[in-house]
Amino acid sequence: MAAKRVDGERRWAVADRSSQSPQRRFARAMRHTPTEAEKTLWWHLRHRLKLPDAHFRRQVQIGSYIADFACHGLKLIIEVDGGQHASVIAYDNERTKRFEADGYRVLRFWNNDVMSNIDGVLEVIRRAMMTPPTPDPSPQGGGEHQRPE
Repeated sequence: MAAKRVDGERRWAVADRSSQSPQRRFARAMRHTPTEAEKTLWWHLRHRLKLPDAHFRRQVQIGSYIADFACHGLKLIIEVDGGQHASVIAYDNERTKRFEADGYRVLRFWNNDVMSNIDGVLEVIRRAMMTPPTPDPSPQGGGEHQRPE
């Protein structure tokens, strides 16, 4: 809900949700029809990886792309790829660069890894969650170390 001021007093109103971007509609549809690997990983993220600041969301729109799973607090994205991703490597690389430009770390797993080695997948995710994200680079391209006077 968003607060609106009408004649000096606050009124609460629901924002107009009748118009949505095509990307948002697509993300919502994808949340309703997950793959078996996505269902499996989602269950494990919610029940087995309960760490502080580790709130994952499914099918999250970030820019013009949709990430399978994203944890905004840890700046971590998890992608679960099926066989079709072998033919769209350039597109996946472009998405990864976009996510990384926004400060996210991206982990990619194949569907068969999630289905046959979930413990190994969770261990990689757990290690990434325990490693703090690297700070944004200096906009000046350096200057972190000063010369002794």
